[in-house]
Amino acid sequence: MSAQCVTLETEGGAIELKMLPEAAPETVRNFLNMVASGALDTTTFSRIVKNFVIQGGNLSTRETMTPDIAARSRRTIKDEPNSIKHVRGIVSMARPDTPDGATTNFFIIVSDASHLDGTFAAFARVTSGMEVADAINGAALEGEKPVVPVRLKRAAVSICPVKPTDPAN
Repeated sequence: MSAQCVTLETEGGAIELKMLPEAAPETVRNFLNMVASGALDTTTFSRIVKNFVIQGGNLSTRETMTPDIAARSRRTIKDEPNSIKHVRGIVSMARPDTPDGATTNFFIIVSDASHLDGTFAAFARVTSGMEVADAINGAALEGEKPVVPVRLKRAAVSICPVKPTDPAN
Protein backbone atom coordinates (compact mmCIF):
# COMPACT_ATOMS: atom_id res chain seq x y z
CA MET A 1 0.00 0.00 0.00
CA SER A 2 2.96 2.34 0.48
CA ALA A 3 3.30 2.75 -3.28
CA GLN A 4 -0.32 3.89 -3.55
CA CYS A 5 -1.21 7.50 -4.22
CA VAL A 6 -4.63 9.12 -4.49
CA THR A 7 -5.57 12.07 -6.65
CA LEU A 8 -8.49 14.16 -5.45
CA GLU A 9 -9.77 15.93 -8.57
CA THR A 10 -11.68 18.92 -7.18
CA GLU A 11 -13.46 21.75 -8.96
CA GLY A 12 -10.53 23.92 -7.86
CA GLY A 13 -7.72 21.62 -9.04
CA ALA A 14 -6.02 18.38 -8.06
CA ILE A 15 -4.66 17.40 -4.66
CA GLU A 16 -2.30 14.42 -4.70
CA LEU A 17 -1.84 12.24 -1.61
CA LYS A 18 0.77 9.62 -0.73
CA MET A 19 -0.49 6.95 1.65
CA LEU A 20 1.35 6.23 4.92
CA PRO A 21 0.31 2.62 5.66
CA GLU A 22 3.13 2.01 8.11
CA ALA A 23 1.45 4.53 10.45
CA ALA A 24 -2.21 3.56 9.99
CA PRO A 25 -2.64 0.39 7.90
CA GLU A 26 -6.37 -0.16 8.43
CA THR A 27 -7.14 3.52 7.88
CA VAL A 28 -5.18 3.49 4.61
CA ARG A 29 -6.91 0.28 3.50
CA ASN A 30 -10.31 1.80 4.31
CA PHE A 31 -9.52 5.06 2.46
CA LEU A 32 -8.16 3.26 -0.63
CA ASN A 33 -11.29 1.07 -0.71
CA MET A 34 -13.52 4.16 -0.51
CA VAL A 35 -11.63 5.78 -3.36
CA ALA A 36 -11.59 2.63 -5.52
CA SER A 37 -15.33 2.11 -5.01
CA GLY A 38 -16.12 5.68 -6.10
CA ALA A 39 -17.71 6.50 -2.74
CA LEU A 40 -15.93 9.87 -2.48
CA ASP A 41 -16.80 10.96 -6.02
CA THR A 42 -19.08 14.04 -6.14
CA THR A 43 -18.77 14.71 -2.38
CA THR A 44 -17.84 18.19 -1.16
CA PHE A 45 -15.40 19.74 1.27
CA SER A 46 -18.18 20.45 3.73
CA ARG A 47 -16.25 21.79 6.74
CA ILE A 48 -13.54 24.44 6.82
CA VAL A 49 -11.74 25.91 9.78
CA LYS A 50 -9.71 28.92 8.65
CA ASN A 51 -5.95 28.44 8.88
CA PHE A 52 -6.46 24.93 10.29
CA VAL A 53 -8.20 22.26 8.15
CA ILE A 54 -10.41 21.47 5.20
CA GLN A 55 -12.65 18.45 5.72
CA GLY A 56 -14.13 16.20 3.06
CA GLY A 57 -15.52 12.70 2.79
CA ASN A 58 -19.06 13.36 4.02
CA LEU A 59 -20.94 10.89 1.84
CA SER A 60 -24.26 12.66 2.48
CA THR A 61 -22.95 15.48 0.23
CA ARG A 62 -22.78 13.17 -2.81
CA GLU A 63 -24.82 14.11 -5.85
CA THR A 64 -26.45 10.65 -5.74
CA MET A 65 -26.90 8.13 -2.94
CA THR A 66 -27.18 4.36 -3.28
CA PRO A 67 -28.00 1.81 -0.57
CA ASP A 68 -24.36 0.61 -0.68
CA ILE A 69 -23.01 4.16 -0.22
CA ALA A 70 -25.50 4.83 2.59
CA ALA A 71 -24.35 1.66 4.37
CA ARG A 72 -20.72 2.65 3.79
CA SER A 73 -21.31 6.00 5.46
CA ARG A 74 -22.32 4.24 8.69
CA ARG A 75 -19.42 1.78 8.87
CA THR A 76 -16.85 2.73 11.49
CA ILE A 77 -13.16 1.98 11.62
CA LYS A 78 -10.76 1.39 14.49
CA ASP A 79 -8.78 4.39 15.74
CA GLU A 80 -5.12 4.30 14.76
CA PRO A 81 -3.49 7.29 16.45
CA ASN A 82 0.20 7.30 15.60
CA SER A 83 3.46 9.20 15.76
CA ILE A 84 2.98 11.19 12.53
CA LYS A 85 3.09 14.89 13.38
CA HIS A 86 0.06 16.93 12.29
CA VAL A 87 1.96 19.44 10.18
CA ARG A 88 0.85 21.25 7.04
CA GLY A 89 -0.15 18.73 4.37
CA ILE A 90 -0.93 15.77 6.63
CA VAL A 91 -4.25 13.97 6.06
CA SER A 92 -6.10 12.36 9.00
CA MET A 93 -9.44 10.73 9.65
CA ALA A 94 -12.05 12.90 11.33
CA ARG A 95 -13.93 11.23 14.13
CA PRO A 96 -16.35 11.97 16.97
CA ASP A 97 -15.26 11.87 20.61
CA THR A 98 -16.38 8.23 20.88
CA PRO A 99 -13.62 5.63 20.40
CA ASP A 100 -13.38 3.87 17.05
CA GLY A 101 -16.02 6.20 15.57
CA ALA A 102 -14.35 7.37 12.33
CA THR A 103 -16.41 6.72 9.20
CA THR A 104 -15.61 8.41 5.88
CA ASN A 105 -14.68 12.01 6.79
CA PHE A 106 -11.06 13.06 6.46
CA PHE A 107 -9.24 16.35 6.85
CA ILE A 108 -6.18 18.01 5.37
CA ILE A 109 -4.07 20.16 7.69
CA VAL A 110 -3.30 23.61 6.22
CA SER A 111 -1.37 24.90 9.28
CA ASP A 112 0.62 22.92 11.83
CA ALA A 113 -1.67 21.45 14.51
CA SER A 114 0.48 19.75 17.14
CA HIS A 115 -2.51 19.51 19.50
CA LEU A 116 -3.79 16.68 17.24
CA ASP A 117 -0.57 14.64 17.45
CA GLY A 118 -1.10 11.15 18.83
CA THR A 119 -4.88 11.60 18.87
CA PHE A 120 -5.99 11.20 15.24
CA ALA A 121 -5.11 8.62 12.57
CA ALA A 122 -2.73 10.46 10.25
CA PHE A 123 -2.68 8.29 7.13
CA ALA A 124 -1.45 10.33 4.15
CA ARG A 125 0.42 13.46 3.15
CA VAL A 126 -0.17 15.90 0.32
CA THR A 127 2.57 15.65 -2.28
CA SER A 128 1.16 18.32 -4.58
CA GLY A 129 -1.84 20.60 -4.66
CA MET A 130 -1.51 22.38 -1.31
CA GLU A 131 -2.38 25.59 -3.16
CA VAL A 132 -5.76 23.98 -3.93
CA ALA A 133 -6.26 23.10 -0.25
CA ASP A 134 -5.28 26.67 0.68
CA ALA A 135 -7.81 28.09 -1.79
CA ILE A 136 -10.54 25.86 -0.34
CA ASN A 137 -9.52 26.99 3.16
CA GLY A 138 -9.91 30.61 2.04
CA ALA A 139 -13.56 30.20 1.01
CA ALA A 140 -16.33 32.38 2.39
CA LEU A 141 -17.93 30.64 5.36
CA GLU A 142 -21.09 30.52 7.42
CA GLY A 143 -19.64 29.19 10.66
CA GLU A 144 -17.51 26.26 9.50
CA LYS A 145 -19.63 25.57 6.41
CA PRO A 146 -18.45 26.95 3.07
CA VAL A 147 -20.99 29.26 1.40
CA VAL A 148 -20.12 27.55 -1.90
CA PRO A 149 -18.64 24.09 -1.17
CA VAL A 150 -15.92 22.80 -3.49
CA ARG A 151 -16.92 19.49 -5.04
CA LEU A 152 -14.57 16.52 -5.26
CA LYS A 153 -15.36 15.51 -8.82
CA ARG A 154 -13.43 12.25 -8.69
CA ALA A 155 -10.92 10.44 -6.51
CA ALA A 156 -8.55 7.92 -8.11
CA VAL A 157 -5.92 5.49 -6.86
CA SER A 158 -2.65 5.15 -8.76
CA ILE A 159 0.90 3.98 -8.28
CA CYS A 160 2.96 6.85 -6.84
CA PRO A 161 5.40 8.39 -9.30
CA VAL A 162 8.98 7.30 -8.73
CA LYS A 163 11.20 10.25 -7.86
CA PRO A 164 14.55 10.08 -9.65
CA THR A 165 17.45 9.83 -7.28
CA ASP A 166 20.05 12.53 -7.21
CA PRO A 167 23.11 11.26 -9.15
CA ALA A 168 25.32 13.17 -6.71
CA ASN A 169 24.33 10.77 -3.91
